[in-house]
Amino acid sequence: MCDSLTGECLADSPEVSTGTDCPTISCDKCIWDLTDDIRLAVLAIDESKSTLLSISTGVAAQKRLNDLNLTTTHLQAAMSKKKNHAVLWTIQVDDAADEMNDLLREAAALDEQGNEASSKGLLVQKETMETNNRATQLVQQLSNMGDNIQEISSKMKYYAIQQELSPEEIAQKLSVAEEMLKEIKRRKPFTNQRQLADEEENAAEELLQQVEEFHERYNDTRSLVSDVLEQLSEQDVKLSDLEEALDQAFDYVIQTEGINKENTASLQRHEKQHEKIKDQIDEVNGILLSATTILAGPEKVNSELSEVIKNVSGFYAEIDGAKKELQEKLANLSLFDDDLVEKAMHHAHNLRRLADELDRNLYGVDTNGLVQRAINASNAYENIAGYIEEANKAALLALNTTNRVNDAAVGIDTQVIYHKGKSEELLNRAMELQRTADDSNDLTIADTSRHVNGTLARMNALRSQLMRAITKMQSAEPVEARERLEQAKLKTAEAVSATMTVMEATTPMDENVRLWSQNLQDFQHNSAAYDSAVHSAGDAVKKLTEVFPQLLDKLRRVEQKAPANNISSSIQRIRELIAQTRSVASKVQVSMMFGGQSAVEVNPKINVEELKSFTSMSLYIKFQKDNPQLEASPDRFILYLGNKNAKHYIGLAIKNDNLVYIYNLGGQDVEIPLDAKPVSTWPSYFSIIKIERIGRHGKMFLTVPSLSSTAEEKFIKKGEVPGPGSLLNLEPENAVFYVGGVPPDFKLPPSLNLPGFIGCLELATLNDDVISLYNFKHVYNIDTTTSPPCARNKLAFTQSRAVSYFFDGSGYALARNIERRGRFSQVTRFDIEVRTPTDNGLILLMINGSMFFSLEMHNGFLYLRYDFGFSTGPVLLEDSMKKAQINDAKFHEISIIYHNSKKMILVVDRRHIKSVDNERTAMPFTDIYIGGAPAEILHSSISSHLAGSIGFKGCMKGFQFQKKDFNLLEEPGTLGISYGCPEDSLMSRKAYFNGESFIASSQKVSLFSEFEGGFNFRTLQPNGLLFYYSEGSDVLSISMDRGAVVLNASGTKIQSPDRNYNDGKTHFIITSVTPERYELTVDDKKQSKKNPAKDRAGKSPDSDKKFYFGGSPLGIQQANFTGCISNAYFTRLDREVEVEDFQQYPEKVQTSLYGCPVESPPVALLHKKGKNSSKAKGNRNKKVGRDKDKISQSSTGLKKLYQEVNMQRDPQCHLPMNPKATEHAYQFGGTANSRQEFDHIPKDFSQRAQFSISLKTHSSHGMIFYVSDQKETNFMALFVAHGRLIFMFNAGHQKIRIKSQEKYNDGLWHNVIFIRGKNIGRLIIDGLRVLEEPFGGNANTWQVTEPLYIGGVAPGKAVKNIQINSVYSFSGCLSNLQLNGRSITSASQTFSVTPCFEGPSEAGTYFSSEGGYVVLDESFSLGLKFEVVFEIRPRSSSGILLHGHSVNGEYLNMHMRNGQVTVKLNNGIRDFSTSVTLKQSLCDGRWHRIAVIRDANVVQLDVDSEVNHVVGPLNPKAIDHREPVFIGGVPESLLTSSLTTRNSFIGCIRNFMIDEKPVSFSKAALVSGAVSINTCPAA
Repeated sequence: MCDSLTGECLADSPEVSTGTDCPTISCDKCIWDLTDDIRLAVLAIDESKSTLLSISTGVAAQKRLNDLNLTTTHLQAAMSKKKNHAVLWTIQVDDAADEMNDLLREAAALDEQGNEASSKGLLVQKETMETNNRATQLVQQLSNMGDNIQEISSKMKYYAIQQELSPEEIAQKLSVAEEMLKEIKRRKPFTNQRQLADEEENAAEELLQQVEEFHERYNDTRSLVSDVLEQLSEQDVKLSDLEEALDQAFDYVIQTEGINKENTASLQRHEKQHEKIKDQIDEVNGILLSATTILAGPEKVNSELSEVIKNVSGFYAEIDGAKKELQEKLANLSLFDDDLVEKAMHHAHNLRRLADELDRNLYGVDTNGLVQRAINASNAYENIAGYIEEANKAALLALNTTNRVNDAAVGIDTQVIYHKGKSEELLNRAMELQRTADDSNDLTIADTSRHVNGTLARMNALRSQLMRAITKMQSAEPVEARERLEQAKLKTAEAVSATMTVMEATTPMDENVRLWSQNLQDFQHNSAAYDSAVHSAGDAVKKLTEVFPQLLDKLRRVEQKAPANNISSSIQRIRELIAQTRSVASKVQVSMMFGGQSAVEVNPKINVEELKSFTSMSLYIKFQKDNPQLEASPDRFILYLGNKNAKHYIGLAIKNDNLVYIYNLGGQDVEIPLDAKPVSTWPSYFSIIKIERIGRHGKMFLTVPSLSSTAEEKFIKKGEVPGPGSLLNLEPENAVFYVGGVPPDFKLPPSLNLPGFIGCLELATLNDDVISLYNFKHVYNIDTTTSPPCARNKLAFTQSRAVSYFFDGSGYALARNIERRGRFSQVTRFDIEVRTPTDNGLILLMINGSMFFSLEMHNGFLYLRYDFGFSTGPVLLEDSMKKAQINDAKFHEISIIYHNSKKMILVVDRRHIKSVDNERTAMPFTDIYIGGAPAEILHSSISSHLAGSIGFKGCMKGFQFQKKDFNLLEEPGTLGISYGCPEDSLMSRKAYFNGESFIASSQKVSLFSEFEGGFNFRTLQPNGLLFYYSEGSDVLSISMDRGAVVLNASGTKIQSPDRNYNDGKTHFIITSVTPERYELTVDDKKQSKKNPAKDRAGKSPDSDKKFYFGGSPLGIQQANFTGCISNAYFTRLDREVEVEDFQQYPEKVQTSLYGCPVESPPVALLHKKGKNSSKAKGNRNKKVGRDKDKISQSSTGLKKLYQEVNMQRDPQCHLPMNPKATEHAYQFGGTANSRQEFDHIPKDFSQRAQFSISLKTHSSHGMIFYVSDQKETNFMALFVAHGRLIFMFNAGHQKIRIKSQEKYNDGLWHNVIFIRGKNIGRLIIDGLRVLEEPFGGNANTWQVTEPLYIGGVAPGKAVKNIQINSVYSFSGCLSNLQLNGRSITSASQTFSVTPCFEGPSEAGTYFSSEGGYVVLDESFSLGLKFEVVFEIRPRSSSGILLHGHSVNGEYLNMHMRNGQVTVKLNNGIRDFSTSVTLKQSLCDGRWHRIAVIRDANVVQLDVDSEVNHVVGPLNPKAIDHREPVFIGGVPESLLTSSLTTRNSFIGCIRNFMIDEKPVSFSKAALVSGAVSINTCPAA
């Protein structure tokens, strides 16, 4: 046998130690293997030698060492593996030893016979340590042996080469091998080469690390590229603004040069006059000297009287202050409850949304009086909905209670699970200890068992206690809660049953409505059809009346029950039916027959705000001339729209054979008789009447058509109110609209108190809305069976005699199976003509699964998008070149041609606009929607491909498919459209301006002679130019200035007394210019001034003059207007008074002529004063009823927002300690890092973060909110940039940025809510603007750390993510900070933040009563020689003014104490001080100058004119230290016990100078606490 390590042959086999892996090896085999290994080793050594000789430094050397490293890698891996095993065994043995030691220590503590147990434990420990040592040695031997085996094994695998030797060569090779083996043993390892290789490897790793760091910096730099580009774009905008400013400046320079020349001449004249005046002054001075002597006596008396007056003024001031506080408290009583207002608005929006959905779901158009039953049924539905909604509210309360019980049960279960886990953990530990004890010796088992048994006993006791606690908690669950849950289930089932009963009653009614529409589409005088329809409606109503009492009974029992989902859906369905019925009724173009005793109360969509200044109504009328009642009394009543008290109304009547238009604006009646066309001469068919009123001007039109031609007779008559009234003030709750007659209990005004109308009437429009008699509240004495409606030729009033259809934005037409009129072929064509003034709307839509075709109008241009299943996705075809704008209120012919199933062509007015190619695919559609679509389609999966989901508003005609016409009203799927194209609905009487827009026109006007004009406006902005006109140097403008309306006529300014016209409500302005006066009337409140330029009166313009609405491009001082202007009019020389059609204006810049996005937010209601708010509040209280207590509680909380801070006053001070400030509001700014820091961040912050805050500022840049992690990789921020609010956060590596369109640095309060959800970010401003941006990514990876910064950030923060201008502190006020619905009030740290003061301010630095101080930067210090000068206006008689402190105990302290100013020093030897006390109070509300001068040991103190000084001991070893200087206060730790005044200064400091150098507190090293830099509340 042979030795496996040395290769030597052994006579006998060596005994292999147990526990080793060494096999028995044959000696021959060993020699062969050893010979091969030696030969291969020689080759490897030679190869290594040559390789090492060629080694060089750098990267090339690394490559050459790869082969050598490969060998060493195998060896290292094997050795590492063995070492790991050895370490594992060692750890296990050590753990066993540690556990044994612990067990022995516990046994020693429990055993009262410690000596015997201790000796046994030590013996066991000794044996264990010996065993451990033997195991360690054994592991070491095993490791060495394993390493050698692994080395040989590795070499065999790597160098394995088979070579056979002859027996003769064995002896020779054996001897050579022994020689080589000895030589190998004598060789040393390649120590030096290995060291060089290690160094090269370390260098390479360092290089790799540097490359990785460079790559990380590169990625960071690359992420900043987008921000840099954005900043460059902003800079580009600024440069363009600068260029414009330079152009303006150049113009100003030219103007200034002319003015300078005039000023030079004027100056020469003034110098001559000055010399004359100087001589006269000398004479006057002499006279004054003598007068001074004479007045000395009266002056003394006057001073005494002044003192008396001063005291009296103080008493009056206190009385006025008390009066003001009482007035403010009374005003606060009228503030709305914000929760109630928000709920009301939310409910209103929901109703509007439901109404829009309903209009799209009704399929049919009703006519005639058959809708009466449907309306009655809909009213019943509405009552049902009210009961169900009340039940829903009560059931929600029960559900919330159930949820709380459920939450409590879940909490109990959680505690049970927790205690169960703890008990199982104790059991496992005990079992583990028992197993460990079993492995020990018998003596230890006896001692340890007692400990284990005790542990088990304690565990069992704990378990029994836990079970008792669980049983107790389970038994503690209220039995009532379980019973309530069971009852809720039963009641829910009853509610479901009741709902099904309602549905069974409403379903037949819905079907009957559809049958009515089908039967009445082709209007025929068939009484049998009417009778059938009436009977079917009666049956439906009868069924409903049978079910109704049962339903009411069940609803009473359901009131306190939990709601079910199908109840909510049933409520929604009922409301849909109600609105569908009313929508159908409002579009019924059928007349009603009135017999003299009949009447209809119409239920139109009246917006009383819109009717205030402008009212327009049209209707069709036909007389029944052969009725004998007309011969007896020909004077007849036609209609009345007004208040129930017969004040403020409009009406129509027939008097003295004339049609008379009557209106009343609160004063006398205005009657306009149409005497040019007596009623007796009217034809026997329908004529159309239009009555109009704008301001105090009224007008009536009569149009009599011809049945045989398009010729028409037109008659016009005008009138106006003689008094000052100009507004029709209708009250929503008191307004009524009666047609044909009135009910017996209603008293008409005397001018309209006439018998009822005899004949047929049909309503057409009211302002912009289509109305109908069939949308009524009540009818009186109308029976369509005995008195059928009169037929009217629908084309009689259309000049083209072509059928057109009017879409109001809520309806649509649906043509099903369009291939019944034509086939999709090689060339497929759609044609339609549209006329609209709106910007956006859906024109055509086809859909089939995920495939669609949509033609829309977007910003006035066509936008076509389609997808027929293309592999490349949807195709877009839009009028990108802006060739055809179609929202100009003119008819435009649109053609869509699909050629060869691969090319789409868009043609407008027979002019090619654009074409696009796609994959060859046929159109896969059968139905087409025109002018809109149902809500469920618009909000389906295709919504992302639509430019908008707005229905078309305007007129359409001539819809064709493959040149085949469709009558859209005859299509069974059509909903909410009507015949005709009313001109009133196509006029653009309204314009919206965004702050950079305006409209202009040139017409023959002369606004400086006889002129009257007016318009409505709505805005939330306090400033803006409404109207501008100029004639040479004379300018007439109307503008908003801080909420007030200002008329400027050639330098004469008239301002409205109120300043609350930026409340989001509609207001009406009338401007009048006469030779005698200028007048401005806002909402019937008149202001006037004399006209100083009477010589201009009577001049007529010889050419057109240009005027502007909403702004001007002429670079005047006022900013352009943001808001809506509507119903404008003014007198012209070439036409009658009429409402301006802004669509006809030739110049329109960024102006929308349809819609007005300005709303009245809940916040705006908080600022209202006076009667309006009280009235509105009262109205709402009537509606809410049961919630009165809740409202009062919430109102109390709302008033608290407006309470002033406690006005504490130092008895020695004239000014209160705290200036008037907004409660819970804080002012930031003054320093670059003014801020508050909050340490608490909720745990669910990464899932959802919702903040709300109120702010006001004039600053264009600044940080409002910021939070991030330590590396600022994850962050969220709200800041101001260029006056706009920007909400920014990251989603992974993507930065989400949401930016407001409007600027909010207007100095007004704005409410801002910003939310970061799981996959969407939202920015909500003032409850009006909702901006959102979706994003992807995992929210769990988004984590941030404290602190949370408000108003600014710490130095160096946020620069990585935010542009530098916005990193600096926000300058303004913030209040009402809430995080996830909870208020955040207690900041952990505050830097340069004070309460938000109200009232005027001035320059200075204010130190608030909350405490704070300023630390000057290192450039300022107080050494052995200095001079400090500053001014103060204190609000407290005591406080620290200045403090300097050195490390060796020397200090200088200046403070006030009870009005006395003291400077105290310690120069290292002892304390010395000097003081000054003024004769008058230092705290008198005035500024006082303080100066401190030090020269070594001499200190002088000056306070105003009082001076004092002190000479202290001279310190020959004094050193001039540079120590920090504290202003206004000092940390408590730096004050010595000898300083008795320790509180901070309260008041203002300004003009601070050290050694005649001004000190800027904004550049201070630190501003801590409530200190406002550069802003001080005025006295």
